[in-house]
Amino acid sequence: MGTLRDIPAYISILRTMGVDLVRQALRHSARYAYWQMFYTPRHIGPRQPQFLGDLERYEALHSESGPGPERLKRAAGVDLYCADGVLRVEFLAKGVARVRLSRSGHFPRLSSYAIVGLEPSKDPGEGSLGAESGSIEEGGIGRRPTPLPWRYSAPLPRPSAPLVIEGRGLILEVSPHPCRLTFKDAEGRLLCADAAGAGWQGMGVVCAQQLSPGQALYGLGEKAFGLNRRGLRMTMWNTDPANYDPGDDPIYQSTPFLISQRDGLACGVFFDNTYRAEFDLGQADRDTMLYCADGGELCYYVLAGPTLADVVGRFTELTGRMPLPARWTLGYQQSRWSYGSEDEVRHVAAELRAHRIPCDVLYLDIDYMDGYRVFTFDQERFPDPARLIADLRAQGLRTVTSVDPGVKVDPGFALCADGLLRHYFCRLPNGRLYVGPVWPGDCYFPDFPNAQVREWWGEHYKSFLDLGVAGFWDDMNEPAVFFGSTFPDAVQHNADNGPTDHRALHNVYGQCMMRAAADAMARFRPNERVLLISRAGYAGLQRYSISWTGDNRSTWEQLRLSIPLVLNMGLSGQAFTGPDVAGFSGDASGELLARWTALGAFLPLFRNHSALGSALQEPYVYGEPYESICRRYIELRYRLLPYLYTTVWQAAETGLPMVRPLALSFPTDPRVASLDDQFLCGDALLVAPVLEQGSEARGVYLPAGAWYDFWTGSYAEGPVDLAARAPLDALPLYVRAGSVVPMGPVMQHSEEFVPETLELHVFAGDGESSLYEDDGRTQAYRDGELRITQFRLEVDSTGLVLTRTGQGPYDPGYRGYDVLLRGLPEPAKEQRRSAIAVLVDGAPVEWTTDPEWAAPRIAAGMFTRIDVRYA
Repeated sequence: MGTLRDIPAYISILRTMGVDLVRQALRHSARYAYWQMFYTPRHIGPRQPQFLGDLERYEALHSESGPGPERLKRAAGVDLYCADGVLRVEFLAKGVARVRLSRSGHFPRLSSYAIVGLEPSKDPGEGSLGAESGSIEEGGIGRRPTPLPWRYSAPLPRPSAPLVIEGRGLILEVSPHPCRLTFKDAEGRLLCADAAGAGWQGMGVVCAQQLSPGQALYGLGEKAFGLNRRGLRMTMWNTDPANYDPGDDPIYQSTPFLISQRDGLACGVFFDNTYRAEFDLGQADRDTMLYCADGGELCYYVLAGPTLADVVGRFTELTGRMPLPARWTLGYQQSRWSYGSEDEVRHVAAELRAHRIPCDVLYLDIDYMDGYRVFTFDQERFPDPARLIADLRAQGLRTVTSVDPGVKVDPGFALCADGLLRHYFCRLPNGRLYVGPVWPGDCYFPDFPNAQVREWWGEHYKSFLDLGVAGFWDDMNEPAVFFGSTFPDAVQHNADNGPTDHRALHNVYGQCMMRAAADAMARFRPNERVLLISRAGYAGLQRYSISWTGDNRSTWEQLRLSIPLVLNMGLSGQAFTGPDVAGFSGDASGELLARWTALGAFLPLFRNHSALGSALQEPYVYGEPYESICRRYIELRYRLLPYLYTTVWQAAETGLPMVRPLALSFPTDPRVASLDDQFLCGDALLVAPVLEQGSEARGVYLPAGAWYDFWTGSYAEGPVDLAARAPLDALPLYVRAGSVVPMGPVMQHSEEFVPETLELHVFAGDGESSLYEDDGRTQAYRDGELRITQFRLEVDSTGLVLTRTGQGPYDPGYRGYDVLLRGLPEPAKEQRRSAIAVLVDGAPVEWTTDPEWAAPRIAAGMFTRIDVRYA
């Protein structure tokens, strides 16, 4: 919930805040400027980058081969001693290497807010890796290390020749004069190479790597730019931008993970440093990527491909994959800042149901609180929250409440008093409590990097869980302070790894807040899947929560920006995210609402959210034809839930994002390297939304392969450019040939009823598809209560064969499948109806023509094999 630049909304906010809060915000601005001026660290060394010099000698770490220089083959790592410092390279797993830089050769015990198993801990032996001994364990990246038995130290075998080291599917070539690293894959293909290499800049660190012609760059998480990052400069510093426009940077999250792809070969580089940092991706020098961080250690991971999917898989293996969310989180979600009373919430619920708009979630933004005091309800406007939540639940609507980190300075507020007593709030170097104004006025802020504080904070979620709250939306956690500010660098943290200042932990403050929430859910609801949403985060946020793309605007430019935002966040580990549909600030038109709702139906998080001072934008408020169009796509979202739930399961299992750039699946096609106005939703669907006001057509590019129009079943062979007709009620949507798309019935919420049969929309071609099913709510799937069904489709000139195999004991409740043949082999289009023969498990069956899809429908039961033949 950020402040706004839009003048009408800004005036509304000022009125809401009142004179006292504005005065507090101005006072904080003065205090912030004071601390930033006088809390200035003394810079050691020159401000210009100082890169490593010549390589003098090396020490090989824990080789598998015999004594002597040949130990460089399949080494576990190497220390490279240079004139100005030491580089340590460790081969951690297949296709994964870590590089660390030290001035002295002393490498402190490693911990990380991003890497699984290396989370900061009070126990110095827990979750550590790469201690002073240079240890590394064979069994995994984030496990307790075992000491290395020995090192092999030697001068360079040939002073002018590169040092070549092989380890776990990687080849490292070290140029000695000066020391520069080149990583290649096992086949000798270039992954990444130093330009000026590693070094220091004042108290910070730098790394310069080469960029090749035609090399596309992706990732870096939530950035308000297009898909391909090449030629841009970006900052890692979590910021509430008070709404943002295309090109604004930084915004809410920082994920310093960069992916390159060139000639179909992908490589990832993850710089694990939580300080403020900048990436220059060829802006100053088109052939150089320059990374600069204001402090901390230069520690980066090289992740080999060969494909984008391989790189994302390795990154999410390092940083964790999201837990499987509840099925209802894929439903439509309705929010506003704010539904300010119980009566208003009940009215919105009644309108949604009266207008037959499917919905699973209603949000309560900050105005449900008592004076914006966190973990409270206003007793006048929400006199009986338990009854309200129960009544909504009876209508199939779950309740999600917002949670902000600021705790109102109020000794009579129990949470504040208890935090003061326990010394759990952040302080300044002079020992005084840090105070910053947010919605309640002056606030204290919990020291979330401290495990005791996280546990204490987590206890307060329980009372809301007991009321029936189904999820928590943690906001303002960059951390944001009025107006457009944050904590000064001087704020002190008693972190798990020891005391430090805010410069080191700013980018993980919100993530630590989400860790507190996730740990609390594991304690209080261990068998449930509770929805957690965060606005701020760092790499690895997906282990704790999903996210959304923050306070966008109701503009066509922002509609367009939604796609690359979500695509790059998916490539950066956050597979479940989405924008505020129709925009947060400003007034959406009926046309914009309809187009954005159609797009939102294919994005992971499907939530309509709008700001105080803006026009209402619930799907029913604009009347016809907009209401019917919104309903159509929300209903389609519900019909596609079996397909989408399978897609989110794939993301939880493999890290592969739910929505994907075409460059991921077609890496050698130069047309798609920067294409970001269309995308893949799961394995089968290609979505090409209309993104321009007043447009009733758009160009669509279909890559190599066979495709079908989802609506008409018409066939196209790619690569091809199409002119797609797209009136207001139409969204161009295509399906890969060979896909089986499972679909359910229209329903008002995700648990309304179990269908008698599940539809399988079969698009003729050769291919394999999956269907994942479990109860959608509990953790029983972790104990094997699930079902995975595989479909294999084969076609030839005489017809097609569809086979089904399954595993797992879960019973979804339906009695069989209705198979719709949504694409037939070309010869079949010339045959008479009587010439089409269908056999289900060897027995002939009749088929009918489905009136909605104008396609043959087969009542197939729980089939094993279907044969369709043409005489």
